[in-house]
Amino acid sequence: MRNVLGIDVGGTFTDFVAYDPRTREVRVWKELSTPTDPVTGIISGLSQHSNVAGIDNLRIGTTVATNALLERKGATVAYVTTKGFRDVPFIQRGNRKYHYDMSWVKPKPLMKRRHCFELDERIDAYGQVVTPLKDDDVRRVAAEIRATPEIQAVAVCLLFSYLNPDHELRVRDILMEELPDLALSISYHVLPKWKEYERASTTIADAYLKPVVSKQLKMMRGRLDAAEVRSPAVIIKSNGGEMTLDAASEAPAQMVLSGPTGGVIASRYVTEELDISHLVTIDMGGTSTDVSTVINKKESFTTAFEIEWGVPVQVPMIDIRTIGAGGGSIAWIDKGGMLQVGPQSAGANPGPACYGRGGTSPTVTDANLVLGRINPDNFLGGRMKLDVKAARAALGGIAKQLGQSIEETALAIARIVDNNMVGALRSVLIERGFDPRDFTLCTFGGATPLHASALMREMGIPRAVVPVHPAQFSAYGFIMTNARVDRQRTTQFISTKFDAERANTIMSDLVSESLDELKTQGYRRGIEIYRALELRYLGQNYELELPLKVEKFTDANIEAIWKNFHSTHKARFGFSTPGEIIEIVNFTVTAVARTAKPELAGLKSSKAKPKPREVRKVWFIGGAHDVPVYDRAHLLAGQSIDGPALIEESASVTVLEPGYRLKLHSHGHMLIEKGK
Repeated sequence: MRNVLGIDVGGTFTDFVAYDPRTREVRVWKELSTPTDPVTGIISGLSQHSNVAGIDNLRIGTTVATNALLERKGATVAYVTTKGFRDVPFIQRGNRKYHYDMSWVKPKPLMKRRHCFELDERIDAYGQVVTPLKDDDVRRVAAEIRATPEIQAVAVCLLFSYLNPDHELRVRDILMEELPDLALSISYHVLPKWKEYERASTTIADAYLKPVVSKQLKMMRGRLDAAEVRSPAVIIKSNGGEMTLDAASEAPAQMVLSGPTGGVIASRYVTEELDISHLVTIDMGGTSTDVSTVINKKESFTTAFEIEWGVPVQVPMIDIRTIGAGGGSIAWIDKGGMLQVGPQSAGANPGPACYGRGGTSPTVTDANLVLGRINPDNFLGGRMKLDVKAARAALGGIAKQLGQSIEETALAIARIVDNNMVGALRSVLIERGFDPRDFTLCTFGGATPLHASALMREMGIPRAVVPVHPAQFSAYGFIMTNARVDRQRTTQFISTKFDAERANTIMSDLVSESLDELKTQGYRRGIEIYRALELRYLGQNYELELPLKVEKFTDANIEAIWKNFHSTHKARFGFSTPGEIIEIVNFTVTAVARTAKPELAGLKSSKAKPKPREVRKVWFIGGAHDVPVYDRAHLLAGQSIDGPALIEESASVTVLEPGYRLKLHSHGHMLIEKGK
């Protein structure tokens, strides 16, 4: 195990987790982020590391790609496609987000129609050439792009190139020759899958991000070198794996959900340590809340991510849902006189009113401070003092409009943000047919433990865990992440005409591509390969992923695969149709290189009742209580605490409501259950 530093660049704070294998010590800290210059927070935080020269590896989760997409601050893209298909990114799909809202307008794609160019070529649905590609036609398009100086990147997506990439690869070669200074993305490398719109949208997004991400990562490496931080750095991908800075610059679409993945990765290790099968994770930071699931001790993955409604980026990534609910979410009164919270956020600058940085808007953090749940002298371990008077003043304006006391208003704000988070939890559990009673709630992020008991109560979840270092848990996950590569390709077969030889060739090619990418990252041994198919009944609209236990298709095992699909379909949808023709749509391969994991020292154990550090008045539903406050650093394995209580640590506070009980696990995790 190397000396690793995990860094999570968030909207409000940049989190750091350092692991020293010699002492088995994990050290965590935070630094305020600079939204306009994320590298500043990294450099500032590194100054707190005792031995920067001794860091062997930096693992960084960044929102560079996420922010560029959400804020529409990417490159100007030229789109090159088959003649007659330039409008695919604009037509999108026929569905609507709001069926009865006549004022709703579809989100626009990431490029303009005047920057779309067509090539007179055609490959059919079987991969056969119908109209050959002419080099002169490609050079003509290159000249038109060159004559448009605002264009910074090119996205190429030709019809059926996922079946036969010859035309697209030739276009790539010519454009690299004719336009060497422009970033270039081709669909065969970005997303070799069917469905023209999704493939086009994802390729455009990759090209849209390339100049921005490449510039940011190059600047990051330069400033790290200038600060004499020579350690190799990797970027965390949306699938939870890692890739070098150069690889990230070439495949920026893989970074769309870089930051939030770390908490889900770390949660998977919590399931192993606590022997829990199912977790629902919730990460409430400064500006947003992310929710996900770990089912049967495995993360949930998806390719159904959308930048905005109807604008997809379909690369494999951990399935995370995000809402605008964080510690910095602003409380406000709508036109009907009702109290609302978020999605607007005070962010890091100026931040909540209690930060004393010029903010005046009432936020969730201000409310929790007024309710007595946060110690103003212990925020960030005492490095940052909070201003209670400023928080009360910020809440005072809303309290006056509502005709309530400041404490009642603060409690209302807390309950509304709880309800917003419950909606996010329902979207990943109940809407998918899962019973919350079968899950344990894993709460992390600086703000989530403040709401753990309330979320258990509102969702009917019987157990919760507040893991070690919750405020830096995503960065904690980065020091545990593996190198991972996902490869997909659409090639359609039906069960009545299955070509085992061709299918084996496709799967073999995907395995080779995955292994080659891991080799470029320095991983050559101990690589695990996972294969899967995406299938459906012929005529269905959506596919079902089926993991494979075989390395090659044979006449003997293919019948077992069809039977497995029938049973899996019945388990997932409640019915199956034996005898119906099955269609294979996509082949997928995942290659994982396991990295060394920290060997953490466990807690000492004790059955003695812990002693509180102080008693403080804290507001709950029903009124105020005199609540004992405990220091988490002094708690030992096996000790238990009955609510109401507060458990404080340097960057987070766990609120234990009346009627709940907390117990310390030997690994340091805090387990919460409903008391008697």
